[in-house]
Amino acid sequence: MADSPSETLLETPLAAEHRALGARMVPFGGYAMPVQYPTGIIAEHKWTREHAGLFDVSHMGPSFLMLAEKSGDAERDHAAVAALVEPLVTGEIRALKPGQVRYTLMTNDAGGVIDDLMVARSARIEHSGTLYIVVNAGTKDGDFALIEKAVGGRARLHRADDGALLALQGPEAAAVMRGLVPAAADLGFMTYGSFEWQGARVMVSRSGYTGEDGFEILVPADRAKAFWDALLADQRVKPVGLGARDSLRLEAGLPLNGHDLDATTSPVEANLAFAVSKRRRAEGGFPGAARVQKELAEGTKRLRVGIAPEGKAPVREGAAILDIASGRQVGTVTSGTFGPTVNAPIAMGYVETAFTAPGTKVAVDVRGKSLPATIAEMPFVPHRYYRKPA
Repeated sequence: MADSPSETLLETPLAAEHRALGARMVPFGGYAMPVQYPTGIIAEHKWTREHAGLFDVSHMGPSFLMLAEKSGDAERDHAAVAALVEPLVTGEIRALKPGQVRYTLMTNDAGGVIDDLMVARSARIEHSGTLYIVVNAGTKDGDFALIEKAVGGRARLHRADDGALLALQGPEAAAVMRGLVPAAADLGFMTYGSFEWQGARVMVSRSGYTGEDGFEILVPADRAKAFWDALLADQRVKPVGLGARDSLRLEAGLPLNGHDLDATTSPVEANLAFAVSKRRRAEGGFPGAARVQKELAEGTKRLRVGIAPEGKAPVREGAAILDIASGRQVGTVTSGTFGPTVNAPIAMGYVETAFTAPGTKVAVDVRGKSLPATIAEMPFVPHRYYRKPA
């Protein structure tokens, strides 16, 4: 998961805190990031599944897109700013309710995925015409350039990636949050809001990328250490690095951009058709829509699937997936690791559609040896997102 060690790395506002805690720092997304702390990846993974893990994800790209000229009518202003973003993404931004967050995909003219991102509508009436957008670290400069080009002078993009973005994840995350920012604990899954904490304004969304209930919190850089320390003062919270974040998201069946998603892979191939909203399926209007609409109607030649290798050895990215009868390559592994919760190796990858049914027997090529594996249902570990009663 490391980038080139020779590059000049940026640091998050919490880099000194990670080093003080004994973190092993590695290059990732252009930043020096903690991959693990002294307790190790497996312990951090299990702690998150059982309690509350605290991740520094400040390398990502939080931002605010603000309409330049507002009418004063909240619905009209939201429709106007949504119309600026929808030509870039597959999701219906126009239909977002106040405070709602949507997972969507930014595509290119060939229908490939440039990035997967979160787009949210402000819940505050005084912030109508504003979208909160969080993109991935490795693509954020390109994403922001595309957005700025698309909106022209009709909206202003304010980058907020100079602050700290924290993820608090796990079954005890809500109880911890209630003690720190009580109102934020009342959020439902995929909603967000602006809250005050000790005189600072923090943005909190009930979301994450571990499959667990949890929150992502954007904190001003000058308050990052204080907020981090306040969370770690709770005995239910421990710091967790990128190693466990990767094993958690893979158990949850969640794709990693740049590995399981790339500019040649369509949303349909990636098994993310749900991120193409109903109206956008019919109307198109996003880059590569013709390919996506055709694949939705006719199917694809390959599909992202879960893979359960036999034995204990993890199967890594790039391994060939083989037809067990003929030995012919029918796919490629894009992510693989050992899943501490399931106590077995797990992987995901792309296979020809004839091999996508759960239970299908295949083989994986590991250093020239053909090892048996089975196409598996995803997620490997059930999601535990919190959805408020209707």
